[in-house]
Order: sequence, then C-alpha cells, then structure tokens
Amino acid sequence: MKPEGVAMVTGASRGIGRAVALELAARGFEVVATMRDPATGADLPALAAERGGRLSVERLDVDRPETIAMPRGLRVLVNNAGIEGEYLAVEDATIDHWRRIFETNVFGVVETTRRAIPEIRASGGGVICNVTSSSLLFPMPFYAAYRASKAAVSAFGESLRTEVAPLGIRVVEILPGPIDTDMLAKSSRPAESGANESYRELADLVFEQRKQIGPFVTPPAQAAAAIAEAVLDDAAPLRHGCDPMSVGSLEGWRGASDEDFMWGFLGLFGIARPEPTTRR
Repeated sequence: MKPEGVAMVTGASRGIGRAVALELAARGFEVVATMRDPATGADLPALAAERGGRLSVERLDVDRPETIAMPRGLRVLVNNAGIEGEYLAVEDATIDHWRRIFETNVFGVVETTRRAIPEIRASGGGVICNVTSSSLLFPMPFYAAYRASKAAVSAFGESLRTEVAPLGIRVVEILPGPIDTDMLAKSSRPAESGANESYRELADLVFEQRKQIGPFVTPPAQAAAAIAEAVLDDAAPLRHGCDPMSVGSLEGWRGASDEDFMWGFLGLFGIARPEPTTRR
C-alpha cells in the first residue's frame, strides 16, 4: 500500500507504540497517536515534524469504550496497547488477574478494531496490525494469562483476516521479542510465583534465563521500521517478527513440529522429554 491517509496507533505514549507512530508519520501517513493521558505524548507532534511527518495526539483508553473514536480517512490501525501483569502460576492467579489482562489485551483490541473496520472500508481499504508477543511460540511458565490473552488476539486476527480480505483490508500480526521498552525493563525481576514454594526452583530458573536476553534487546525505532515494512507490504504474510530474536524464533517455529519446538524450550528448564512407550 502507499503510505497515505490516516494511521492510528494505540498505546503510543512510549515503547513500541511511540516508535511506530513516529515511523509511520515519517513514512507519509497522517498519524493519530492515542494514549490514556495525552500529556505523556505532548512532544510527539514536534518530533514527527522534525522528520517531515504529521502527527496529532488524542486520548484513547481501550478499557473505556466511550474514549474510542475513529478518525475519518483511517487506513491503518495499529493495536499496540497492552499490559502484562504479575508472573503467577496458574493455581495462584485469581480470576480478577485474568480479567484485568483480558480486558485490555483482548476486549480493548476487539472493540477498537470493531469500530475501525467501517472507517477503513470507507477509505478504500487498508491494514489492521495487531501487536502480540513472541512468547506465544514458547510454553513460558508463569505467563499463562498474558500469553493466553495474546493467543486470543492471534486467533481473532486469523478469523478477522478472512472476514475483511474481501473488503480490501489486510491483517498483520507482529510478535515482538525483547524490545528496549519500559515493559521489558519492568519484566527484569524474579517471578512472583516464587513466593509459592512449589514453584520457587522453576521461578529461579526462569529469572536466570531472562538474564540471557541482553545481547538481543532491540531499540524500539529498529522494531518500528520492521513493523512499518510489514504494514506497507501488500504481499506480506500474516505473522512477522520485528527484531532478530523474534524473527529467528518465528522461523524456527515454522520449520519444526509443535512438540519438537516446545520440548527444545522445556529442556532449558531441565524438563526432560519422556521416551516413547513401547507397545506390543
């Protein structure tokens, strides 16, 4: 597609959303950068203008439907807003914990997308870009609620892709790995699940593995450039990485069976794959 018309980005006050908003503006879109508190993005219009782009900041809280408004001329929607939450074992995570994550990561995406489709259709088509997570590719312990919310968006995007393709609307899914954001920095902590003695050893192993990602951390601007390329490429596949780790992980996932790929990951935590049972 040509980089023209309006692009709206949710969760654009920082991190990936902020970088994507600036990148799309530099590419030629008129960007509406949305966030819960517009004051946190007050510098974005000037930064976009420095790169020859046009950008405005608007309030949008995906948890509050009354704040969700679509701009006329919309051609690209980037569903980036999301939360992570505590790293809890399934038996320790309350239903309120699950509901809080799904409210933002799933229901917020669904409501924003539902309202965007008529505007994108009226503009002659465009792109809906959902930001999920490369953690979907791995059976990561203590991430069940977060991963399940992103998996729901992934399945949602698959069905949406089929529904809106006849309308001239493409669906793209981005599975970021370690991007240098506030969310990544906050994740550098022992999992709260370690408070439960049954999971303490595994929680320690997860934290040790988490320390290994340092060399793979990617600047948001680099990730944003890859996301913009996926948005603009009419022949692009559904799923994309936007950093070396996520690109490599996605390639590995595509080239292996589910069980082989998952057991390779489980082995990092000393969980051995059982030998096949011999039957007569």
